[in-house]
Amino acid sequence: MSRYLDMVDSPDHVKKLTLDQLGLLAEEIRHELIAVLAKNGGHVGPNLGVVELTLALHRVFSTPKDKFVWDVSHQCYVHKLLTGRKQHFHTIRTTGGLNGFALRSESEHDAYGAGHAGTALSAALGMCAARDKRGSDEHVVCIFGDAALTNGISFEALNNIAHTTRRFIGILNDNEWSIAKNVGAIASYLNRLITHPRYTQLHKDVERWIRRMPKGELALRLGHKAEEAIKGVVTEAALEPSPKLFGGDGRGGFGSSVIFEEMGLSYLGPLDGHDLQGLSESLAYARDCDRPVVLHVITQKGKGYEAALKYPEKFHGVGPYDINTGDTLPSKPGTPPNYQDVFGQTLVRLARRDSTLVGITAAMPTGTSLKLLEDALPDRFYDVGIAEEHAVLFAAGMATLGYHPVVAIYSTFLQRAYDCIVHDVALQDLPVIFCLDRAGLSANDGPTHHGLFDIAYLRCVPNVVAMAPKDEDELADMMFTATRQQHPVVIRYPRGAAEGVPLKDQPALLEIGKAEVLRRFTQQGGPKVALFPLGNLQALARQTADRLAAQGCDLAIVNPRFTKPLDEGTTEFFGRAADVVVTLEDHVLAGGYGSSVLELFNEKGVTTPVVRVGWPDQFIEHATSVEHLRTKYGLTADEIVRRVQAVLGRSSQVTLSLPTPAPVAALAGR
Repeated sequence: MSRYLDMVDSPDHVKKLTLDQLGLLAEEIRHELIAVLAKNGGHVGPNLGVVELTLALHRVFSTPKDKFVWDVSHQCYVHKLLTGRKQHFHTIRTTGGLNGFALRSESEHDAYGAGHAGTALSAALGMCAARDKRGSDEHVVCIFGDAALTNGISFEALNNIAHTTRRFIGILNDNEWSIAKNVGAIASYLNRLITHPRYTQLHKDVERWIRRMPKGELALRLGHKAEEAIKGVVTEAALEPSPKLFGGDGRGGFGSSVIFEEMGLSYLGPLDGHDLQGLSESLAYARDCDRPVVLHVITQKGKGYEAALKYPEKFHGVGPYDINTGDTLPSKPGTPPNYQDVFGQTLVRLARRDSTLVGITAAMPTGTSLKLLEDALPDRFYDVGIAEEHAVLFAAGMATLGYHPVVAIYSTFLQRAYDCIVHDVALQDLPVIFCLDRAGLSANDGPTHHGLFDIAYLRCVPNVVAMAPKDEDELADMMFTATRQQHPVVIRYPRGAAEGVPLKDQPALLEIGKAEVLRRFTQQGGPKVALFPLGNLQALARQTADRLAAQGCDLAIVNPRFTKPLDEGTTEFFGRAADVVVTLEDHVLAGGYGSSVLELFNEKGVTTPVVRVGWPDQFIEHATSVEHLRTKYGLTADEIVRRVQAVLGRSSQVTLSLPTPAPVAALAGR
């Protein structure tokens, strides 16, 4: 029974509870998180780690007037529970339910939406600038993780904060993890700052001294000066051993300070992220500062749930699981392997025979299955942290010296490195291999994670070869083929289970730009319909073909394989032979594969009507399953048959696109 959680329907209720009561509320919130996410899946570890921090934020500040900007925002489940969405929390990440990320359209308490890392500091600074310009007095609090500091955008923001505003509050939520264990110099730097015994003890002394001082501007200023002085001394000892310590530089200064101080931000920390009293007092101190401030808060990812503590990478984002054991629910017997696992296994096989192959991930070794390469050939594996632009440029540099870097990134995250793909890889025609996981829908995560734009944003780039496999065996063929090219290659494949076909012992070398004819016209009469299903829509094409054949149509099915270069000969041949051409793609219609077929037909003078099946020109919401969304938006055999019949029943050429569905129904009570 949740005694205090039942009482909290708004942030105002949080302010009425004592510290002891808030401690009990924190326990109830953790229980609620573990129970609901066991059924729905979600970001378990990150949210368990910020329970006290979120309570303290709502105790000190007042949303929606004050603005919380959550980096990535996958850690805002507790915030949702405290801001009037408690009754709907059981619906999170399900059809018609709460989104798993902050969403402006969901609540006035969600000041900024995000699903990618590194955006919060810039967005929060923009809010501060707008506030200052219009003369209002709200506070803007940016909660960003230590992993966000591996992202270049974060440093672009830090470089501008002190020059833009005097009132900025940043909360560095440091749990040493992004999705995988954090890597690189920033992670090492923060670890030294946290663990240095002299800094920690002196910080505690200063904190006790500040608490004894009377309130007021003088106390705050004195506290800041003392804190600043101690930081200068101790961080010099901790981070840059030097004979200049204690003013030995001849200028009477204290030497260098922490990186935030060097950028003009006051720094307070490290703080215990699970101490409600200490967090509340420190946040109140930051609220009253007249200069930008960063609080460095140490939290424990997965706190309160043994399984999440034991397996932090797994429980960063996980599907439904058994609460008692932490085991994820088993797949149904006979379920094929996931595409990502086939990718990882194939890369290991190829890398054992090809010394030029290396794997690069942006903090997603498990999510992309590059962990298999790390385990098998660790010297051929690179994790660059959440830094997709750097990952692509790093790969480009390796490619100039004879290597074939394989950059494994989710389709939605590769968007961040678009200029690097164009300017650094494609322009120089370097043999970088991009393996785009999660191309298509990531149903539970929603629009920030759907990979529905990559065909369009890559089809216009010269020198790029782009492919989409119909099954896992063809994925292996495409990976092998990519290693034999001296041009940039992109392979897109979906989230989840593959088709269940066996893999050949030796992958085949595919002819670049050549489609595969799977079924030909029988020439036995009846309307001729040519289906061109790209990638993972083969099963949908077969279902459609069976229904149309039962109605007397003559069917052909062509597996395009390549979106760039397009097999113009095969596409034109079947276009002229058919009465209707149907293109199917797990991608937006605007600029996608179907668009390329229309362009080709226009150039060649082919007048056969084309029915394009894909996703409409809008952001697709989250849902419990891919099947639900496909049904809603018309990616079903019944709907395709209906549209083909409509075209066949007309005498003039008609090019159809998917109808725009009605808006998603709002949640009850919103």
